[in-house]
Amino acid sequence: MKKIFFPIIISFFFVACDKGLSDLNVNETNSTSLDPILLLNQAIINTSFPVKSLVFDVGVVQQMVSPNGGVLAGANFNQDSRDVTTQPLWTAYYQSVIKNTYDALVRSKDLANRSNMYNMARIYQTYVFMILTDEYGDIPYLEAGAGFSTGVLFPVYDRQQDIYPLLIQELTEAAAALNTTAVIETGDILYAGNITRWKKFAYSLLLRAGMRLSKVDAAKAQSTVQSAIAGGVITDNADNAYIRHDANYTQPIGNTLNGGEAANFYLAKPFADQLKNTNDPRLSAIAIRYVGATSGAGQTAAAGTSDPARQIGMPIGKDNGTIGAAATADGLASFYDYSQVDRRRLLKTFSPVFLVTAAQTNLLLAEARFRGWITMGTAAQYFSDGIRAHMDQMVVYDVNSAIKAEDRENYIAAHPLTAGNELEQINTQYWIASFLNGPEAFANFRRSGFPELSPNPYGQPGNPDVPNGTFIRRLTYPTSELSVNSENVNAAISRQGPDKLSTRIWWDK
Repeated sequence: MKKIFFPIIISFFFVACDKGLSDLNVNETNSTSLDPILLLNQAIINTSFPVKSLVFDVGVVQQMVSPNGGVLAGANFNQDSRDVTTQPLWTAYYQSVIKNTYDALVRSKDLANRSNMYNMARIYQTYVFMILTDEYGDIPYLEAGAGFSTGVLFPVYDRQQDIYPLLIQELTEAAAALNTTAVIETGDILYAGNITRWKKFAYSLLLRAGMRLSKVDAAKAQSTVQSAIAGGVITDNADNAYIRHDANYTQPIGNTLNGGEAANFYLAKPFADQLKNTNDPRLSAIAIRYVGATSGAGQTAAAGTSDPARQIGMPIGKDNGTIGAAATADGLASFYDYSQVDRRRLLKTFSPVFLVTAAQTNLLLAEARFRGWITMGTAAQYFSDGIRAHMDQMVVYDVNSAIKAEDRENYIAAHPLTAGNELEQINTQYWIASFLNGPEAFANFRRSGFPELSPNPYGQPGNPDVPNGTFIRRLTYPTSELSVNSENVNAAISRQGPDKLSTRIWWDK
């Protein structure tokens, strides 16, 4: 169901009265209209990945893991926990993002001088819909967000194979319609209304959408990728799309890992080993290990080390009853001694959240060039440019996470793109470059099949949610939809397959 959600800031409507009494009905301190840029900004701020992304997306791709259950149970235990987290992705995005982008569209569509505003909102809404359909499969699309203005209380679910062509169309049309001669929306918090950057953002999303189709419609994938390249995509960090946070708008995952869950999430062994075994300088930029810690209280700055040689990732598939023995076998004082993401550098409460980056786009270009879908450049150059861009991106988190140019170039020289391993290398680097962007890392892992990870063995065999030897392939629909919008959600389930974590979405063949 798509519930009716009221705007963050309510516009007040006045009912005409008899002459002489009308002035009594006017509240001169309340606005009668709301600038749609405020709604778009509210949507952007609320897109920062909620905690459920940490519990599921990041865990599925084995970048971070927790040995604890309860509200933290999810990918770590191969467990379907639809509503235990406080901000599930579905609720957060439909209520606080799609509602606002829809209202921004309604308010700006017929304003001739706000065409850029209208098309920026189209682009951003498409980005968020892409995340939602990639996470769940079939979702409310055509009727989503319209509850307040049209009275649609029980939105129909659209098929993912029908949604993707519409996403591609929206991005194509909206990017083309952006115009430097129209009003420049300088109040926009993503790019301050910069039309060139908004176009690159849109075409980079178009590239991403095209690549999603690589297993289900190669011809459409190729034509979409070519259109994106022709439009111009993000290839430089200066054009990265990311959300900035401060004391008023804090980073959700940073809040979690600097609060009550500070001692509960660790770098997963597959991710830590990938960086450590390849002498990747990003390990020291990302990781910290509180050597000898036997409790959360022992994870002090004084005990911390970012020395890559001393980092040890937590093994997948452990819980409170088994992680202690694993830590002992690894020579650690306790599980609190495993490596973590440094919450004093990468995951501060005001750390940025990257949505679309030059690193990701260059790596997608590398794959497109390898597949022969584009002819400009070389796959090897795009590949090295993608690695370089991500390493240079690290300084945006914190000056103490900056990677030296010499270390960067030494790594790139030691890890060229090699014949016969191109797809694995490119998409393994995409996995690294998408660190902390859970939805994108999860989506590209399913699309590409890389990196080659071993399924989380927890609870297998006999797990009803994730069969033995398989991965989580999607998130399940929230209980609120199943109980209130049952007719429409059940129609989607009958088309798509069982509402289970293991059911594949349309493009995930």
